[in-house]
Amino acid sequence: MKVVFLESPVGILRIMGDIQVIKHITFCDQAGREDPSEVLHDCRQQLIEYFNKKRQRFTIPIQPSGTAFQMEVWDLVCHIPYGHTLSYSEIARELGSTKKVRAVGMANGKNPIPIIIPCHRVIGTNGALTGYAGGIERKRWLLDLEKEFIQLSLFN
Repeated sequence: MKVVFLESPVGILRIMGDIQVIKHITFCDQAGREDPSEVLHDCRQQLIEYFNKKRQRFTIPIQPSGTAFQMEVWDLVCHIPYGHTLSYSEIARELGSTKKVRAVGMANGKNPIPIIIPCHRVIGTNGALTGYAGGIERKRWLLDLEKEFIQLSLFN
């Protein structure tokens, strides 16, 4: 597997994939040896643009690996607009049953490509920032980044 690193405002990101697609992004403590590909360089550049408030949508090819249910959840999460949120129960309702709330939370927690599959945009029904594999502080930071960008663009 190919790998590159990005020192970002939310910590060091390890971006992994092959020559065609991104398969994983993980938060890590330190950068390591890189084995880049063009798609990994493109992903790193798109993430830099996102963190610099110049990108709202990612166009990089991704290939997450998971169960059929996880893939369904991640697909719905990818459709949450920049700067907006949905609750776990709203996603469960979209999937046909509010009884799937816990399963949605579990699937969201297994997201192998955070930020690009914007699982940080999924919140508790009461608006609480519940659960994020990268930690609640990172989730808050990402949501604040998007909220700030939308507020700035409303006044420009």
